[in-house]
Amino acid sequence: MSDLSSQKIPVTVLTGYLGAGKTTLLNRILSENHGKKYAVIVNEFGEIGIDNDLIIGADEEVFEMNNGCVCCTVRGDLVRIMEGLMKRKGKFDAIIVETTGLADPAPVAQTFFVDEDVQKNARLDAVVTVADAKWLSDRLKDAPEAKNQIAFADVIVLNKTDLVSKAELAEVEARIRGINPYAKLHRTERCKVQLSDVLERGAFDLDRILEIEPEFLDAGDGHDHDHDHHHDHHHDHGHSHGGLKHYHDEDMQSLSLRSDKPLDPTIFMPWLQNLVATEGQKILRSKGILAFTDDDDRYVFQGVHMMLEGDHQRKWKEGEPRESRVIFIGRELPEQMIRDGFESCIVT
Repeated sequence: MSDLSSQKIPVTVLTGYLGAGKTTLLNRILSENHGKKYAVIVNEFGEIGIDNDLIIGADEEVFEMNNGCVCCTVRGDLVRIMEGLMKRKGKFDAIIVETTGLADPAPVAQTFFVDEDVQKNARLDAVVTVADAKWLSDRLKDAPEAKNQIAFADVIVLNKTDLVSKAELAEVEARIRGINPYAKLHRTERCKVQLSDVLERGAFDLDRILEIEPEFLDAGDGHDHDHDHHHDHHHDHGHSHGGLKHYHDEDMQSLSLRSDKPLDPTIFMPWLQNLVATEGQKILRSKGILAFTDDDDRYVFQGVHMMLEGDHQRKWKEGEPRESRVIFIGRELPEQMIRDGFESCIVT
């Protein structure tokens, strides 16, 4: 990755339905001795109930915690707050922005693509969704926001797993995978998750996401995987595949493309920009690692609806397969059109 982008402060967007456990996670970030300086931007201080014993200094909207973190509230404009944070001395290791439980995370995530000053200083690192194992299946049926939050996530913290049976847990995970097969999933009780598993993920390094190709997407892409071996981390061990429910969510799909031949950047970039310009409402997230012809650097991009950001990341390593991999997650994706368009960018 260029030096420029590595100096940008990573931003985690933290989302999750009401009561799923976001507050527990935020309280841990603001009180544990993790040795990092995080800036936490919340909607309401009241929601978190900041422990007064932990506060060492407060100006009108920023509370400084005794573990070095600061907490401030979104009164009005996220961009203004971000700019204020950038000016604070000592800066931060990372910034965490909490969205309200009912909100679609898209507008918050898009802030990091839109405002030039923010983009110079910060980059979207990952969208983390906290989900309640006990209630999520119901929410996915009755709350479109809950489904959006799952579709958007890079990391899912499936919380309160101690309150459900093994069968219920397998069911809720299958539903999650039907919406978003790519997110990294952590099962937790009381949000006990390593903070390093949810913060500063470097989600731009998409290799991690692209390693977990769900088997129903592997079918027919010409790659022969040993399914049982390759995928048993998705499932309860010991179950035959016959008993597995694969949910294909009826209104969310994901699409995975790959090519081991290089892409022509003069065709690919305009194609991608045109695709998100015309179909962006339907495309919630897009990501890719690209091998361009006559280019020794990997190009990575990620997008939220119509907004895209991308950069040369690093040199292709010796012996590393120069593959292009792209994923889209969205509603009613024009799958064949996307596949044909991608094919047309491959240099033959």
